[in-house]
Amino acid sequence: MDHSDHVALLRPGVPTADSAALWADLGAGDGAFTLALADLLGPGATLHTVDRDGAALARGAADVARRFPGVVVRPQTADFTRPLALPPLDGLVMANALHFVRDGDKAGLVRRLAALLKPGGRFLLVEYNVDRGNLWVPHPLSFATWAALAGRAGLSDVALIGRYPSRFLREIYAAAALWAPRP
Repeated sequence: MDHSDHVALLRPGVPTADSAALWADLGAGDGAFTLALADLLGPGATLHTVDRDGAALARGAADVARRFPGVVVRPQTADFTRPLALPPLDGLVMANALHFVRDGDKAGLVRRLAALLKPGGRFLLVEYNVDRGNLWVPHPLSFATWAALAGRAGLSDVALIGRYPSRFLREIYAAAALWAPRP
């Protein structure tokens, strides 16, 4: 996959360029999907990137600064499975990160992460479209499994927004959902 593929996967779930957009990329790594968000959101957007690998976050922030100088990146070296200090977000992306979380822990984590969103905020997930993993992708979740889990976690309007073939586990998908907090 290259930058245009990352952009294409996220495009249907990201509103048109918004100079005040505030998003997070959780499990950002080197920032492939951070770059896609920067491209889609445009100048004035602020992206919080979270990963346990501070060096990877620094590389990603440098790439965004070089390619999209009008986008602010705020790296945070942290584990997204722990409480995070983030402002209310317009959206968040988890790309190839949720599959590292054990199945029994996913719903609680997704609920906690969704609560970081403003009402109506977007939760974008990029994952392998299978329910059985391997050593490198230990706990993937198919779109059908994600849709059920997202509903239990308080997300609504779950939609499949993109697919990309993968030699690794057949297919990667992108899904979007909205945060609809219950009173």
